[in-house]
Parts: sequence; structure tokens; C-alpha cells
Amino acid sequence: MVLGGIPFYWEFLEKGLSVAQNIDRLFFEPDAQLKLEYDHLFSSLFRHPEGYVRIIHALAGKRTGLTRGEIAQKTKMSPSGNLTKKLKELESCGFIREYNGYGKKTKDSIFQLIDPFVLFYHHFLSSKPRDPAFWTHQLNTPAQNNWKGLAFEQICLLHVEQIKKTLGISMIHTDVFSFYCESNPDLGLFGSQIDMIIWRADRVINLLEMKYNTGLYLITKKQDQAMQNKMHDFITVTKTRDAVHLTLVTAYGVTPNIYSNGIQSQVTMKDLFQRV
Repeated sequence: MVLGGIPFYWEFLEKGLSVAQNIDRLFFEPDAQLKLEYDHLFSSLFRHPEGYVRIIHALAGKRTGLTRGEIAQKTKMSPSGNLTKKLKELESCGFIREYNGYGKKTKDSIFQLIDPFVLFYHHFLSSKPRDPAFWTHQLNTPAQNNWKGLAFEQICLLHVEQIKKTLGISMIHTDVFSFYCESNPDLGLFGSQIDMIIWRADRVINLLEMKYNTGLYLITKKQDQAMQNKMHDFITVTKTRDAVHLTLVTAYGVTPNIYSNGIQSQVTMKDLFQRV
């Protein structure tokens, strides 16, 4: 989740060191080999990287992404063909993705930063920490655990085809969306953010919850209620008549209990890296 699976970066890992020790050695020690990689990355890809970097910085400030107009406003760039060109190039390089909210038109497309290495940089390296053992000292802190959850979500978003294969719907026409609604007690809305929704031509909609854990994931009463609230908000706002299934994506699976019965399907990290 730090190196993004890029073979060039993996070659720098040193056998015998823990993951945390390797990350400190590569990014946080005074002469770390990849400490300046972020700047070199964009300079090597784009002749004039400044505009691309401004877009990346803007998107790094909002996890769920920004519309074209919001990007133009935050970067002070004109919402012209030049901005469109840069967005398409960043998408073709795998740094960002373009997606639509459920029921939204194409003109309302959202652009989201999805590159694991770039996300890691903006979470931990952009502030230029001076602690040579920064990553080791961050182990199990809320900041690092929160990043792991977000990074796992990005991995899921990058493996939609593998998720579809696990669900047995590879041959069914699908569209992938997101969903957001604010809390509104008058309408009975709790307020929900769903990062991945798979609409299927067989009139089934999978609402995906992505949860990272170092072992089996335990669904508590509180977490079960939160998922039920999201399903309620989605059905209420969209007024869909399709069947709505809760799908849970975890690293290693779910601990069976009374709350796991509400999950119609499961996907694990092993499924995410299968061949399609």
C-alpha cells in the first residue's frame, strides 16, 4: 500500500528488515533512497509538471474527490481544454480516476486521487518529518491506522474486475458509482458516504463496505447499524426498486456472528489479487 506494487520500488527492499524498518530506510532516514521520489516522478513523466502537481495537491485535500469546476477553483486554472487534457493524462498514468455519483450526469463527474504511493506521500512525507524512525514510531497510531483503512479502500477501487469475478458477475453488464447524502432528520436520512456501488443489469445493486483489519473482521452491533443506515439512505434517496445487497470487502474475512448474517456476499484481499 506504500509502494503501490511498482517493481522498481520493490527492488529497494532489504531482506531481513521488517516492513516498518524498510519504510523508514527508504523514506525517512536522512539519505533515504526514495525521499525525493515524489518530485522526480512528475518531472520524469511531464515536460512541465507544475500544473499536474497542482491538480494532485488539490485532489489530495479531499478523499472523495473533486469536480472539474472545484479543481479549477482550487488550482486557479481555467476550466478549459488544457485542464481536461491534464486530467486525462493523469488518469491514463493511473494517478486519478474519473467516476460518477449514482444518478448523476457525466458533466458532474468526480476526479479522485487513487495512486497508493502519491497518497502515502501526501499523508506522511509532504510535512517532511525529521524523525529517521518516523514510520516505526507511528505503528498502531490513529493516523497510521486511518491511512491503512483509506489505502485499502483505494486497492479495492483498483480491483473492480476481481471483485466482480468473486461475486460471479463478470459476464453481467455493470456500472460502478459512488453515493453521498447529507444527514436530514426531516427526511429520515442519517447521512452516508458509499465509495463503491456496483449496479448490475440483472437488477441487483451491490453496496460495498471496505474494511481493513489485520485479522478476521468482527462486525459489532454499532457497525451493523451503520451499514444498515447506509442501505436505508441509498434506497430512500434513489427510490430504487432493484434488490440491494450488502457486500463486505475485508483483508482476511469476517468472524461469523449474528451481525455477519446481514452480509449477502464477501470479498477478501486474496480475491483482489486473483487473475481475471
